[in-house]
Amino acid sequence: MPRFFLALCLVCVSHLAQAVELKVLTAGAFKPVLMALQPEFEQRTGHRLVILNDTAGALQRRIAGGEVFDAVVSTPASLKTLQASHLSAQKPPVPVARVAIGVAVRQGAPLPDISSVAAFRKMLQDTPRLALIDPASGGSSGIYLARLFEQWGIAGALREKLVMVQGGLVAQKVVDRSADVALHQISEILAVPGAVLVGPIPAEIQNYTVYAAAASATTAQPQAVAELLAALASPQLRSVLQAKGMEAAP
Repeated sequence: MPRFFLALCLVCVSHLAQAVELKVLTAGAFKPVLMALQPEFEQRTGHRLVILNDTAGALQRRIAGGEVFDAVVSTPASLKTLQASHLSAQKPPVPVARVAIGVAVRQGAPLPDISSVAAFRKMLQDTPRLALIDPASGGSSGIYLARLFEQWGIAGALREKLVMVQGGLVAQKVVDRSADVALHQISEILAVPGAVLVGPIPAEIQNYTVYAAAASATTAQPQAVAELLAALASPQLRSVLQAKGMEAAP
């Protein structure tokens, strides 16, 4: 066999021998970004990503309960409680993105006016059924909105019309007509076929959720995880973030 082809085969064998499988836990809003990044990362590195998603609160409970993983993408607040015993001590969580809360309706439905705080508040009061992530499930947008409704003194009036989603894509509720309006993070609205993003909630009351990436303290594949974290922090990720309704973390 010619030396060139022998050397090429040895490189390929070495590459395959180093390829590993990484279990990545991610908060739901960041999942579309990871899914978009996955093909290029796997082709370039040879590693395989197994991506599992949940709310930030649920991920925190799962990791604290002993679930084995290699890397996690979640909110800095949820990761902070895990850092001492579950995350790598060599490198702190790296902020990678942030996302705003948006409003969605099903395709073909009239677009409500959310151009001001007053218009947004009127929309909440006039809409028969509002879907949002259940705050009890640990979803950051649901927690923020529930607090906002309490501050405005309308939580009681809205309670009977709320369609609470335990986890996953809230905008699916407008598509299947079990809700008229969905309130969720924009990246998760854009992931639902048949749902239309009306726009972000007004800037004066907007709440951004920041996502950070971290390595497990017990991963058996630290080098492969480091490659993944580098990809998530690279400038090339900005176009993916923008396409998925997110932006780079400040």
